[in-house]
Amino acid sequence: MTTNALAARHDLLPSFVDDFFKPWSGLLDTGFEKKFSVPAVNISENKDEYAIAVAAPGLKKDHFKIDVSGAMLTISAEKKEEKESKEENYNRREYNYSSFSRTFTLPDDVIRDKIDAHYEDGVLRLSLPKKEEAKMHTIKTIAVK
Repeated sequence: MTTNALAARHDLLPSFVDDFFKPWSGLLDTGFEKKFSVPAVNISENKDEYAIAVAAPGLKKDHFKIDVSGAMLTISAEKKEEKESKEENYNRREYNYSSFSRTFTLPDDVIRDKIDAHYEDGVLRLSLPKKEEAKMHTIKTIAVK
């Protein structure tokens, strides 16, 4: 009971803060995209590979950094923007920085040296090929007698 009450109060605070600043949000709008949160990721598997698809629209392929360290695969991205307005009486320069990072534990049967990545139409796709011995494993159904 105490946990639910605490969770309810915790959820109320961000709403209260957002509501407090809402009248001024239009005045503070700079035209930049809002900072993106952690993007959605889909992971699938077939007999030859694992496939990871990361929904990250609005980025370019050079925004991404993909690292493999031991059994860990880290996908991260950084996007920096600068906007400058010059008028007769003032000069305004604004900066925006957005980033995310996702880390996954790789299965033992992935060939780490052959991981491949492509970015197209707002989706980063990674192909993680399996070792040959992993491809030979087939599912055998056992009949119950």
